[in-house]
Amino acid sequence: MAEQIVKQMAEQVAPQPLLKIDHLNAGYATKAGFVRAVDDVSFSLSKGEFLGIAGESGCGKSTLAYTIMRLLRDNAKIESGNIFFDGVDLAGLDDAAMNAYRWTRMAMVFQSAMNALNPVLSIEDQLVDAVLAHKNVPKSQARDMAVQMLELVDINADRIKSFPHQLSGGMRQRVMIAMALILRPDLLIMDEPTTALDVVVQRSILQKIQELRLKFGFSVIFITHDLSLLVEISDSLAIMYAGKLCEYGPSRALYTSPRHPYTRALMDSFPALTGPQKRMTGIGGQAPGLINPPPGCRFAPRCSEAEARCGHAVPPLVWAEGGRACACIHCSQEPDTAGRPGPLGHHTGGRQ
Repeated sequence: MAEQIVKQMAEQVAPQPLLKIDHLNAGYATKAGFVRAVDDVSFSLSKGEFLGIAGESGCGKSTLAYTIMRLLRDNAKIESGNIFFDGVDLAGLDDAAMNAYRWTRMAMVFQSAMNALNPVLSIEDQLVDAVLAHKNVPKSQARDMAVQMLELVDINADRIKSFPHQLSGGMRQRVMIAMALILRPDLLIMDEPTTALDVVVQRSILQKIQELRLKFGFSVIFITHDLSLLVEISDSLAIMYAGKLCEYGPSRALYTSPRHPYTRALMDSFPALTGPQKRMTGIGGQAPGLINPPPGCRFAPRCSEAEARCGHAVPPLVWAEGGRACACIHCSQEPDTAGRPGPLGHHTGGRQ
């Protein structure tokens, strides 16, 4: 009885997550059939947390982001599940109610963001329009907000009259980040925003995002293929495969001791910049189609550790201590990863 009371008290004082995804299913209607690109996905995001989402192309990362923002295309729909944002289920809101959340409470930087600016409008016009579309303020105040935000992303205020073609790729990317943050949202979703940039510019932009996150306290969901990058900058890491969440946990712990065979295969698919050289193994085969996915574990046809039973039952996502979750029959068998080099080649010295 005493233990139950203590548990109830702990639940009452525990901070409510900013975002809670609960058994979310979403996908696209096609001529060939329904593609469920987000399949029974569940996780939560705390206020101020930086979550990285990784996986191969077509695994459902971008669809998950668009679903959270309720920006799915006309042929897409949310089948079931919940998207709790600050306690409100966004999945049940109509368009008018959802518009009250977009950009003011949650914003998104899209893929190929540096090409998303209107080429015939100045940076000032585009930033001011973003403010006036969501906030009833004088145009002069909107311009002051735009100037302030440009300076926060390290762009001089005198560039506000510039057109997109007069800015470098990195500067255009910073403008898009400024536009997403101009109304101080609580959640920033970034869908592979630095893919087209060189590594030096990419690093400087990510450092700026981290500075702004610490300054304003917003949460980040960052989607990319670059696992080494996510390990360096994110608090938590989610790995998706064929529409499903296959592993989740603190970034460093997940890197040093990945429990899902797919996570380990991804980790072995990119080189360390320094330290001992190793042969790159890659992942054979290809991800399954999502119209008629195979029974059982979807990674089984490509998995070197697959057993006969893997082809029959879908492994559930099982949560364990330390905020970790894994969907595999082998998850309880933690691999010995002592000496695994860190993302920049530094040895970790074993599990965490």
